[in-house]
Amino acid sequence: SPFPQRKSKITASRKLLLKSLMLAKAKEEWDQEIVDKQAEKERYLSERVTPLHTSGLSLSQLQDLCRELHEKVEIVDEERYDIEAKCNHNTREIKDLKIKVLDLRGKFKRPPLRRVRVSADAMLRALLGSKHKVSMDLRANLKSVKKEDTEKERPVEVGDWRKNVEAMSGMEGRKKMFDAAKSPTGQ
Repeated sequence: SPFPQRKSKITASRKLLLKSLMLAKAKEEWDQEIVDKQAEKERYLSERVTPLHTSGLSLSQLQDLCRELHEKVEIVDEERYDIEAKCNHNTREIKDLKIKVLDLRGKFKRPPLRRVRVSADAMLRALLGSKHKVSMDLRANLKSVKKEDTEKERPVEVGDWRKNVEAMSGMEGRKKMFDAAKSPTGQ
């Protein structure tokens, strides 16, 4: 890596202590959150649900109370159904929008870039404007190499690989190969 490895300023025992303290704090907050939720639930139910007093009621009064409670249950059930339908609708809409986003990502691909040949002078002119005076002919500095010269330099000998296999095996054969590579004639 380009940066030298720095030593950690915190020792392993200190890290372990901090980790255990963080876990203890998280558990404490989680337990407190559970207690708070339970208290909120009890408060809400005490506001919404009144205690029933059925003692001393006649049969007709009990029937009226049952009808009233039944109507309340129906209202709450309708509200629950409406909320569930809205939630399902929103979930489907979110899913559809995610699919649309993926489709749009797929449609707008970057076009493949084409290689454009521009001379160094044209590039400098484009970057600097017409004020550019320096000429950069990079090709003039290149060494010219003829194909014929490279072919004449080293003729490649293609021989039968099975020839002299036993002669070239072992340490003597390796020495012969080493000597052959050192000599300029190849022998």
